[in-house]
Amino acid sequence: MTKGDEKEIVLPIRRFAEDIIAAVRDNDSAVVIGETGSGKTTQLSQILLEAKFAETGQIAVTQPRRVGAVTVAKRVAEERGVELGTEVGYAVRFEDRSTPDTKIKYLTDGTLLRECLEDNLLQKYSVIILDEAHERSLNTDILFGVLKRLLRRRKQQSDMPLKLIITSATLDGEKFSTYFNDCPVFNVPGRCFPVDIIYAMEDHFKDHVSAAVDTALQIHLQQPPGDILVFLTGQAEIEKAIQRINSEISGMPEDSCGPLLALPLHASLPPEMQVRVFRAPPEGTRRVIVSTNVAETSVTVEGVVYVVDTGVVKQKHYQPATGMDSLDVVPISRVGATQRAGRAGRTRPGKCFRLYTKAFYEGQMPIITLPEIQRTSLVSAVLYLKSLELEDMDVLSFDFLDAPGQDALEEALRQLYCLDAIDADGVITDMGRRMAGLPVDPALSRALIEAEKLGCVSEVISISAMLATEHVFSAGQGPGDVLRGGARNGGMPSSSTGRVEGPRERLRELVRRAEGDHVLLLRLWEAWRDRGYSRDAAYEFGLDLRGMNFAKEIRRQLEGVVKEVRLHGAGKRPREDEDVLEGRWRKLSDDVDGTLSMSPRQRAEDARRIEATCHALTVGFVNKLARRLPRHNGYKTVGSTKGQLAQLHPSCSGLPEDDDGLTPEWVIYHELVSTSKPFLRQVCPTRPEYVLPLVAKMASINVLRLSRGRIREQVRSGGDHPSKTNAFDPEHKSSGAGGVEAASATKRNTDDAVKAARERYLNRKKESSASGAVHNNHGRK
Repeated sequence: MTKGDEKEIVLPIRRFAEDIIAAVRDNDSAVVIGETGSGKTTQLSQILLEAKFAETGQIAVTQPRRVGAVTVAKRVAEERGVELGTEVGYAVRFEDRSTPDTKIKYLTDGTLLRECLEDNLLQKYSVIILDEAHERSLNTDILFGVLKRLLRRRKQQSDMPLKLIITSATLDGEKFSTYFNDCPVFNVPGRCFPVDIIYAMEDHFKDHVSAAVDTALQIHLQQPPGDILVFLTGQAEIEKAIQRINSEISGMPEDSCGPLLALPLHASLPPEMQVRVFRAPPEGTRRVIVSTNVAETSVTVEGVVYVVDTGVVKQKHYQPATGMDSLDVVPISRVGATQRAGRAGRTRPGKCFRLYTKAFYEGQMPIITLPEIQRTSLVSAVLYLKSLELEDMDVLSFDFLDAPGQDALEEALRQLYCLDAIDADGVITDMGRRMAGLPVDPALSRALIEAEKLGCVSEVISISAMLATEHVFSAGQGPGDVLRGGARNGGMPSSSTGRVEGPRERLRELVRRAEGDHVLLLRLWEAWRDRGYSRDAAYEFGLDLRGMNFAKEIRRQLEGVVKEVRLHGAGKRPREDEDVLEGRWRKLSDDVDGTLSMSPRQRAEDARRIEATCHALTVGFVNKLARRLPRHNGYKTVGSTKGQLAQLHPSCSGLPEDDDGLTPEWVIYHELVSTSKPFLRQVCPTRPEYVLPLVAKMASINVLRLSRGRIREQVRSGGDHPSKTNAFDPEHKSSGAGGVEAASATKRNTDDAVKAARERYLNRKKESSASGAVHNNHGRK
């Protein structure tokens, strides 16, 4: 190290520096298991820099989260006494603070995947370190397979071989070593102080927020000085907990306890608020940081002595057959529990209060976290693999560390075909390449490209930003509350007008139009924008100001992406900047009594842009189509292999109804969730003429061809046995037993062909790896 904090030099990983350097020089890959406090995240890259590995390329270090990449880069730059963005930099989505001269570059795993699309040999890097591998994020798992192939290809096609290091605090070293051709494994001890583990007398999973707040307050009242770190599952819980903590503290006598500063920490927090967590508090003030699992790993909050572990986390789960997404609160793994406890012993002996019993920890808590790749939609991942355009790429037999379900892979292929991202032979199209070039979900990227043609890019961006916001409405002020007459505004009928004043009435005027949730969100965004993004305007429409500011930032980022790829200029109405549109649509804003003042011409223009917006959304979200049942307002989804019956969620705004009280035949939705029963959330009506061509396209799909592309078709033996699905049946008929039997026979044929192709692939793999075996004999350390 040239400059910086001298105590970091004695971190445990420094004692292994020579052995690690030798292993990296002699092997393509290595695994480093560094316990909490070992220094692996901040020191390993510097060790390699000092060993001259950066002379032939940059040293990249990936993190699962944006906040981790940014904060660690800042820390390393401080240690080395350099300005951030020079020798040490970072690159995350929408932000790059690095230069070609940067030596150590921290970046998210998703950012590295995108760089691989631009240069599939990643020639600017000499070493890639995949940190926090135990989290098994979707992007990291994809990187495992991609980089394993890339190591071999760099040897064959480049004079500069690539080195890969997998690091984590807790990892199955044997499993990773086997996957990466028996590479060496290093176990580095941590530098943690002792941590006392205190278990609860009973599990508190049902009341974990309340129990966490009570425990934090007890610590503040009864324990010696030291900051408190509380783990909750999401932004809503964090805000609720902080509100209660502040309320309880303000009600206590001043002489009963010292000052307590409650701070949030989660991925959606603006950077200026994240910084407060890493600043030292005022003298004599204890902090309680209420965080999601973002604080489990690479983000270290100095001064934490006490940890309150609720034992739960939010995880996404996806059912390929129905297309149903759920965000469930589930128990953490023992690995996660160990990580959380380790946060308490970084600077001195600490305590971890687990709000669950020891019996639950030992008998029911899962040992490891289920990899995200086995519980989430794979549309983005499969589009990425297709975008690499490698001749021997077979999605269904890709070399995953832990393979996802074949049904999830097949469903992703179907969706990409319907989005025009791949053709009937599974070859990526020009549309697919454009979609892959946008760092957003494939459905949104397809909608944006369609919006380009229809002249409504700005509207689709606005809706997308609002959909990405967890809390658009203030508590009790949503469209469903308005429709039920239950919106809370404290408002009584005005004595002068007889109308209910306040946010409820303003929102009611928009909800009454029954244009659907997506259009309602657009109207609300434009109303808030036209009033200068003010606090009063947010209150006027029952909007959550913090949520709207988050939407504003997301919208700014999306607009930047659109400009970067020049996604404009080809539509019927040219795409215009938000400030231009603001001036145009300000003329259409609500007048004082809450009704729109539009001329007939303005109304016609407004109707055209709304129609175009709904059309673009339909094309993009084709996998989220639903058709109304014949005689009542229930719906059946048609965007997946198995249709799901569902009702409109109570939070939905109104939809137009015909003379019989029936809602539109076709709708698109943003989420299919299951609470007491399946519900569609954020629903928008669409036209049959937009839907039916998309539905017809799904009538017959050969998944085998979609997986491999034309090359796979050439190596197949026997006749063509297309794998068909009729879930998009425009006649709305249910398949009988014969259809099930035919589908089963088709799947057997598909499975046999896939198995045969996989065996051929593995044989080729053994032959190709035999010649390079001499390069992988360093052995385990």
